[in-house]
Amino acid sequence: IEKAYNLAQKIGFIYEKTTTKEIAFTRLARWFNEIDTSGFKSFDTIRRTFEKHYLTILNFFDNRSTNASAESFNAKIKDFRRNLRGVRDVKFFLFRLSKIYA
Repeated sequence: IEKAYNLAQKIGFIYEKTTTKEIAFTRLARWFNEIDTSGFKSFDTIRRTFEKHYLTILNFFDNRSTNASAESFNAKIKDFRRNLRGVRDVKFFLFRLSKIYA
């Protein structure tokens, strides 16, 4: 359990402590090697996700910004649609959406 906990914490430390893309790339590579040697199958899914999207993940280190604001706005739109129980008049929906969130 301690080994799995330390692996999980190391990915957080990479994001907290690393300032450049190049250093982050090498630290992620080392983290991948630790996952390989650990033998935990549950980390393989995380590793595959990181390997598939590593270019966009590393873009975070350019100016340390995320897409959290866009995700938050999408959640607000989904909640608004859910409260209306569907959308029949798209024009009116967009009008109300712009009045509430603009």
